[in-house]
Amino acid sequence: MKAGVLFIGSLLMIMFLQAQEISKRLEEAMKIFERDSQLKSAVTGFYVADQKSGAVVFAKNAEMGLAAASSQKVITSIASLDLLGIDYRFKTDLAYNGSIENGTLRGNIYLIGNGDPTLGSWRYDNTKEQVILNKWIATIKQAGIRKLNGNIICLNNHFETQTIPRGWVWDDIGNYYGAGVSGLNWRENQYDLVLKSGRRGDSVAIISTVPKLYNISLTNELTAGTTGSGDNAYIYLPPYADKGFIRGTIPPNENAFTVSGSFPDPPFQLASLFKDEMKRQGLEANSSKIINKYEDTMPSVTNILTHLSPSLDTINYWFLKKSINLYGEALVKTLGYEKTNQATTEAGLNIITNFWKNKNIEPTSIHIIDGSGLSPQNRITAETLARVMQYARSRPWFNSFYNALPEINGIKMKSGTIGGVRSFTGYSGKFTFAIIVNNYNGSASDITSKIYRLLDLLK
Repeated sequence: MKAGVLFIGSLLMIMFLQAQEISKRLEEAMKIFERDSQLKSAVTGFYVADQKSGAVVFAKNAEMGLAAASSQKVITSIASLDLLGIDYRFKTDLAYNGSIENGTLRGNIYLIGNGDPTLGSWRYDNTKEQVILNKWIATIKQAGIRKLNGNIICLNNHFETQTIPRGWVWDDIGNYYGAGVSGLNWRENQYDLVLKSGRRGDSVAIISTVPKLYNISLTNELTAGTTGSGDNAYIYLPPYADKGFIRGTIPPNENAFTVSGSFPDPPFQLASLFKDEMKRQGLEANSSKIINKYEDTMPSVTNILTHLSPSLDTINYWFLKKSINLYGEALVKTLGYEKTNQATTEAGLNIITNFWKNKNIEPTSIHIIDGSGLSPQNRITAETLARVMQYARSRPWFNSFYNALPEINGIKMKSGTIGGVRSFTGYSGKFTFAIIVNNYNGSASDITSKIYRLLDLLK
């Protein structure tokens, strides 16, 4: 008995000394880090906890609210996995009203959305564009419909008309990572512009769009920049607009340079494509109008097909792995709808903040206005990010969550980047950590490599 007590006591002493050692090393490294010229006017929040005990190993400015960019996604991800469940699936219904007479539908075809962000996505076998379109058209034919004498109605049931959260900046809206979310989303609400450039300073030509854009006119003000300058093109096209601008530069002498934008009206894009596909596959709908409706009540329709999205754990994999902002905003609104019957950003964010409050996270440490971290107005503390990650370790779905985290610099962690912001939160060795840097100067790659050297101490 005495030998056992002595062994446990010795083990605890070793662990205590090791914790003291890593704390001292982190403190010394942090002093060097903060003296760097890139951080002259910056602030850094850093928090490290022991994974097993949750005890604080190191903390610096850890209770200061900072913009965390996409590292904030773990807050949405973990709350969604707990509140919706890993098997949750979005539904999209194909329906009609009226009567079918001699192959003619004297009524309307309805596409009824419930916020599925994966509809038409290339990431999953059963969501790809042609797969969905073929399935819908085959179902219409099986219902005995050969001609539509009515309209195609996109029913954005329950979802608010405001597709993007407040606080998103003009330079982001219109680009693929600034895609808004509605009841009906398509192809992750993303399209590609294929561009051709000549010599430096010359105008850039738009060769094509993938897919075809419906009822959108872009004024092209792009020019060719310097060699190696990369993608500095920005698309300015707000929600529901039919006219926009593309400005900035791309490298010179490119024959097929691609930049990606976001559909201003995803339901209209989807329904227009659907109408064309109906015609291509032998269905008549030439005189049909496309109508978007945002309604709380369901019309009286006959449902002929329900498409189910991939499960939430599969969606979450891509949400974290590729940092898809659209997925985060869809999850926020879905939480609002499932818990309060209000598919709004405000309702969803209230659900998330209350969820973490009930997990003993200080409410003032989470001030968020979106679910993805894109807004520079978001504020989160490094301590809260680390504690959120520590909570995830206790959940039955943790392995799925862990596998969804990117491996960066040999560490499983989520990163975040917007102007002047670099952040990371994850798991390394025996530790759970979060680090947030705001208002650094110089290049993002330089500050990132310096953060990596700091985090290397945790390996």
